Amino acid sequence: MPASQPLEPTDIGLREPGFGIYVHWPFCRAKCPYCDFNVHIREGIDDRSWLELLMTELDHFHDQTERAIVTSLYFGGGTPSLMAPATVERLIEHVASRWPVANDIEINLEANPNDWRRFDGFRGAGVTRLSLGVQSFDDDALRFLGRDHSADTARVALDNARALFAEVSCDLIYALPGQNADEWRQALRTNISRLPMHLSLYQLTVEPGTAFHRARAAGEFESVDGDDAADFYAVSQEICEAADMPAYEVSNHARLGHECCHNLTYWRGGDYVGVGPGAHGRLTLDGIRTATRQYRNPETWGDTVRRRGDGTEARDSLERQSEVEELFILGLRAVEGISRVRFQERFGTDVEDACATTELADLANAGLIECDDAGLRVTATGRPVLNAIIGRLIT
Repeated sequence: MPASQPLEPTDIGLREPGFGIYVHWPFCRAKCPYCDFNVHIREGIDDRSWLELLMTELDHFHDQTERAIVTSLYFGGGTPSLMAPATVERLIEHVASRWPVANDIEINLEANPNDWRRFDGFRGAGVTRLSLGVQSFDDDALRFLGRDHSADTARVALDNARALFAEVSCDLIYALPGQNADEWRQALRTNISRLPMHLSLYQLTVEPGTAFHRARAAGEFESVDGDDAADFYAVSQEICEAADMPAYEVSNHARLGHECCHNLTYWRGGDYVGVGPGAHGRLTLDGIRTATRQYRNPETWGDTVRRRGDGTEARDSLERQSEVEELFILGLRAVEGISRVRFQERFGTDVEDACATTELADLANAGLIECDDAGLRVTATGRPVLNAIIGRLIT
């Protein structure tokens, strides 16, 4: 299959979700004004103490999932590249000593461009995939976004990452105030040759509780939205497809074979362990889909782990309808959509039975969704209005 073509939906019934482990490192040097993640600023982080806490919580979840084969290990944050490479190495070794791991396990670490001198150490620790938070190659845009690296540093970091890792992903943000779609087209086209095999392209969104939310409310800037935002999205598809990196998910583009396995586990409804402050997990235990959530505050989480061996704040068995809705919300983000075979295996019914019948037909007739022997998916035409489609489909 030529690399320029998107994933074939007829293959989706054959792809297994995998089993992932997510490790949350909640610390950053500073919090970006658009960020609503569980991020904390602390002085003098003790890597050794955090290593022991994370290994303890990993042991807790191992006792419930010891037969699972780990296909991906993801270090997210926060800024995991603030960890010493030796800490990352110990965590990788700990996972491998507890669970069986796939021969081709994907070990992904999110990194700040300023930490590029550590990249060689992360490769030596066993990291196989680096996810680089570039966000922009424009210094003015980086200052607006509150990033602490320059465009030149981003280029150095990206070149260094590509020299060291076979798999590199790059995050970029578009639709900044004052930016137009033509400027985004030029920026993406100018830099596409130096970009890696995987891109995560995100429209700037202003979330409640962030510094940007307060600034916009004060009239300091206006968001790009409506038809203008749709133009940015269309440009992203145009440039990436021309570079043989079609979308395989709403915000993610990759050359064939370079998709992020860990994220595919989420979108395919697979199981994953979540350790660290604020981490979420999904586990199927005795046939019951279980949602786990760890305490968000690092000190509360750490104290709880020391006291009882895990920092779980909530552990809920999902009702069937909640599980179906979650699968729709996640699964329809991916180009491959929801596998008919896997849906039947999990719920004992066809995927159409979970949809509003009239809406299903109307959306299909409008060319926004496709439903066939392989499963249910949103078309390229429908992806810009994905949330509205999901809202109409779920009964």
